Amino acid sequence: MLTKRKIQISLAFIVGILVLVNFISDKFFLRLDFTEDQRYSLSEATKNILTELQNPVTVSAYFSEELPPDIAKVRRDFRDLLIEYSNRSGGNVVYEFINPSENEETEMKAQQSGISPIMINVREKDQMKQQRAYLGAVVQMGEKKEAIPLIRPGAAMEYELSSAIKKISVNQKPKIALVQGHGEPSLMELPQAQQKLNVIYDVEEFTITDTTLIPNNYEALLIVAPKDTIPQSHLTQLDNYINNGGRLLLALNRVEGDLQNARGVEVYTGLEDWLAQKGITIENKLIIDVNSSQIMVRQEQGGFVMNTPVRFPYLPIITNFNEHPITEGLEQVLFPFASPIIFNPQDTAIGITPIAFTSEKSGTENSNTFFDISREWNQTNFNQSNLVVAVAVENDIGRMIVFGDGDFIINGSGQNQQRLNEDNVNLFVNAVDWLADDTGLIQLRTKGVTGRPIDPTLEDGTKALLKYLNFLLPIFAIILYGVYRFQIKRKLKTKLMNVDYD
Repeated sequence: MLTKRKIQISLAFIVGILVLVNFISDKFFLRLDFTEDQRYSLSEATKNILTELQNPVTVSAYFSEELPPDIAKVRRDFRDLLIEYSNRSGGNVVYEFINPSENEETEMKAQQSGISPIMINVREKDQMKQQRAYLGAVVQMGEKKEAIPLIRPGAAMEYELSSAIKKISVNQKPKIALVQGHGEPSLMELPQAQQKLNVIYDVEEFTITDTTLIPNNYEALLIVAPKDTIPQSHLTQLDNYINNGGRLLLALNRVEGDLQNARGVEVYTGLEDWLAQKGITIENKLIIDVNSSQIMVRQEQGGFVMNTPVRFPYLPIITNFNEHPITEGLEQVLFPFASPIIFNPQDTAIGITPIAFTSEKSGTENSNTFFDISREWNQTNFNQSNLVVAVAVENDIGRMIVFGDGDFIINGSGQNQQRLNEDNVNLFVNAVDWLADDTGLIQLRTKGVTGRPIDPTLEDGTKALLKYLNFLLPIFAIILYGVYRFQIKRKLKTKLMNVDYD
């Protein structure tokens, strides 16, 4: 029978255990990650960056409070990530959470640090209203600061945080050059790519001349959509650059789509023959694909002129990727007026890996083809499959990337500037990372939290069964374990009561 003293001892024992568990959990953070993509585990790239930290890093997380549950989850996920960073860095990463909505002074400080408010929809008393919220952070090491203006739900938090720490912890960023002088777009015409590259690179324009040699301190050269013929002396410089371990990205238009005159125009720069000597040929053809984007066409209907979207097979959407660091996590990339790549390396020391393909229903047309918007397409037009549109090349001393399209990364200029699909930018920046960055951050850029919905092809009954199993199974498991423990104790008690001590 329980006495008052036994009850007091038991309560004291339970309280002691709770205090001990709380103390240990505060000092030692442990989490088991069973997700398929290891979303809650730090990558080797992040671990290396944290291990190499020489000075403390402070992360000031500006998050509003009392947010809707789906937005508040971002705050919890970011806090969990910061705990991992702090533990892994041996305390070199310290963090604080600040509510900018607390007072005007704090809000002003957040905005001066580069954190801007966003408007989110909140349901209150069956009415939808908009609420001002902050979801950003400032990473600081000494006098150096880097702002993460907005941490979006499902975004690649680890990439944002690790690249920010990397940016403020390096004394000199690697240099990347965008080649000019042959009709290539300037950096201002690639603002999305430039913004991402600037995080960990020093990007600048460089014009090759007969008297200006390519500096060997460039980690990579980028040649995007040249239009003019490149002199042989410049091609010789490219040979010397890559033969000395230089790394090169080529995004070439073999055929330019001229929408004003509704036809394709062949482009020749000399790089085509230069590549052919290395066993790589960008064919003088236009790719067409069933999986393609649309263009707006003005049509007259009932006396009215209307803009109607029309699918345009010359704008293939690439969703078929080989498993490679450059393409990891990508979903779809638009390759306007692309040309197929074929390869047959003459040197066995050179490895060529195709990394992006068209769909199962694609084909090619001649370079000077006329774009007939009213054309009726049929299956015989798409009688080819898996045409290669990008290859990665490497040997013992260097690397090279070749894209069969140069327009996929160009935003344009002036009023013609357009925003690109995010994966277009990710593909380009991933390619630069693969060429020039050895930290492994390339694997984190597309590491976000994605939804894992129930297979939509399942029947409604099966979906409901899976949903309730997911919710009730853990509860049943705990109840069964309790019943099992109760039975064990009852048997032990019965056994002790039946012992004959005479």
